[in-house]
Amino acid sequence: MRIAIYGYGNLGKGTECAAMAAEDVELVGVFSRRSPEKVKTLGTPVYHASELESFADKIDVLIICAGSATDLPEMTPALAKKFNVVDSFDTHASIPSHFDRVNESALESGHIALISCGWDPGMFSVARLYSSAILPQGKDYTFWGRGVSQGHSDAIRRIEGVLDARQYTVPVEAAVSAVREGKMPELSTREKHTRECYVVAEEGADLERIEREIKTMPNYFADYDTTVTFISEEELKREHMGIPHGGRVIRTGKTGIDGEHNHVIEYSLKLDSNPEFTASVLVAFARAIDRMYKRGIRGCKTVFDIAPADLSPLSAEELRAHML
Repeated sequence: MRIAIYGYGNLGKGTECAAMAAEDVELVGVFSRRSPEKVKTLGTPVYHASELESFADKIDVLIICAGSATDLPEMTPALAKKFNVVDSFDTHASIPSHFDRVNESALESGHIALISCGWDPGMFSVARLYSSAILPQGKDYTFWGRGVSQGHSDAIRRIEGVLDARQYTVPVEAAVSAVREGKMPELSTREKHTRECYVVAEEGADLERIEREIKTMPNYFADYDTTVTFISEEELKREHMGIPHGGRVIRTGKTGIDGEHNHVIEYSLKLDSNPEFTASVLVAFARAIDRMYKRGIRGCKTVFDIAPADLSPLSAEELRAHML
């Protein structure tokens, strides 16, 4: 499978590492809006984004490594007109409209696209689907963190006057404990998580305005108890340069004629590097997209549409012998 990477931030770098670790993947190149000479990869050729179209017959799947706030809503539909694409769009509330735009582009051009691929949305989405199908009499709970959210951090960095930022999503432990005990509590968004923002502002920037814009940002912070702490660039580099994350999907449910038996299904992740893990998911699903395209499948897809066997480099016989 010949893949290319569009964008070379943390996610792009992680995708390069994941692709290099996969024996069935050939890295065609990294495409960046920056000057190629300013982009230092692990050895993958770098091209300017303006050269991308000339590689249309050399790329099986283009993995788009950009932000959900402003980049992916425009990039993915546009690039799906020329390539089979995979993105990690993670603004949950906007997934249906993003799907519609990408689907229209992919069907019109005869390509296949996968959106909202990663660990949430992505692997957590699959966990929610499986567990809710198995325990229909129950409730789903998703807790994220404690960890750095790349998408939320990127959204803060796009605010005027912000030089850099890290945003931590923090689960409310009392809520997690109540769910694990099978109490099936009714939890509001605010009762499940808090958000901690560490922000480096430009000298002379209006800090009150920046804090207000963060706390009132729809889909990101408006529905949460959010704290904003302004720190120096040196402190950010010293204390907040790692990108850990993780979380858990828990479904509690009942079975039996009178619902007398309780069950808890939990899927959890603890990640040292959010972007590297997300990138590993992207590469695995790119493999599935390539196989589906070769079988004649077109249009936009989500992780719900992917057969597990298509994710693995192993053959069906090897999977039956070693994984089943």
